[in-house]
Amino acid sequence: MKNRFAKLILKWYDRNARRLPWRAVIDPYAIWVSEVMLQQTQVETVIPYYQRWMERFPDVQALAAATEQEVLGVWEGLGYYTRARHLWQAAGKLINDYDAHLPRDTRSLEKLPGVGRYTAGAIASIAFGVDAPALDGNIKRVLARVFDVDLPIDKPAGLKRLWTLAAELLPHGRVGDHNQALMDLGALICMPKHPLCAECPLKGICLAFRQGCVMERPVKTPKKTTTHITVTAAIIRRSGRVLIARRPYKGLLGGLWEFPGGKQQAGETLKEALRREILEELAADVEVGNELGVYHHAYTHFRVTLHAFICKLAGAKPQPLEASELAWVNPKALGAYPMGRIDRRISNDLLSPPSDGAHR
Repeated sequence: MKNRFAKLILKWYDRNARRLPWRAVIDPYAIWVSEVMLQQTQVETVIPYYQRWMERFPDVQALAAATEQEVLGVWEGLGYYTRARHLWQAAGKLINDYDAHLPRDTRSLEKLPGVGRYTAGAIASIAFGVDAPALDGNIKRVLARVFDVDLPIDKPAGLKRLWTLAAELLPHGRVGDHNQALMDLGALICMPKHPLCAECPLKGICLAFRQGCVMERPVKTPKKTTTHITVTAAIIRRSGRVLIARRPYKGLLGGLWEFPGGKQQAGETLKEALRREILEELAADVEVGNELGVYHHAYTHFRVTLHAFICKLAGAKPQPLEASELAWVNPKALGAYPMGRIDRRISNDLLSPPSDGAHR
């Protein structure tokens, strides 16, 4: 089974491999960057960010020499910003501990910030030809279907079964191609909702296909109901500038800049919620004026509707009680401050406001 599996998947890959920019180079640094960007993000989304990143930070030395704000600025819009911070931190570790070179073995790779078992296996196998398994979402789906794994793959027992399969199937000498072949097969053929089983090179050995349960694999535990949160934000103006706050480094969107505000609580109007949040965050009172816009965004486990209001200070000078720092910035200069998607939309609307207060 092992030899047949490898022969089929590699033959298919040799004919159908995706042409991706990080596959056009033999550079462990570039492969590392691409694998981190591909964590929880589609290939089509990653490509322009990868190209921009490599232009700005072409090697470990350039990345380590950059500031955190520069790194977050190049990453802006790709989401899961901890990944960017981990890349930057790991670059410093590589300079100090590994003479600016990525280590070849998975154990050492896993000591780098942001590198887990999957990423270490992918880097080691693709960049260095090490016989190491990798297990991303695409590979999990392929293996769960081909071997009809009926355990939930997001639980320890199911995940252990998949790692065992991934390790047992490795073809010595072409493990990097093998791992990438499974990634490509999951992305192009063995898709979650509309798999192209008739075109799959593994259909002859796929147990789920044989037993008619392809759409029942992989097994996952039921998702929790998505929470919806209503949030307010203050556009506080002073002398042609607006106030922005830098989020704490730990937590969602850590280290990014935002317009201060927070969640609406039960029984509050939007304006009451905003005044309370500004008092709690900045020890300042504001007069809440007209609404600039309403903004919607979906995160992994919750959805947000944010109402942004034009405000002016009505008392004491703002203090960074919950933010790591504050800045008064000309709206035209906000592009230099890394922000999440909603706050970037607000900053853009300050230069070209929506006509009716409604927004995406």
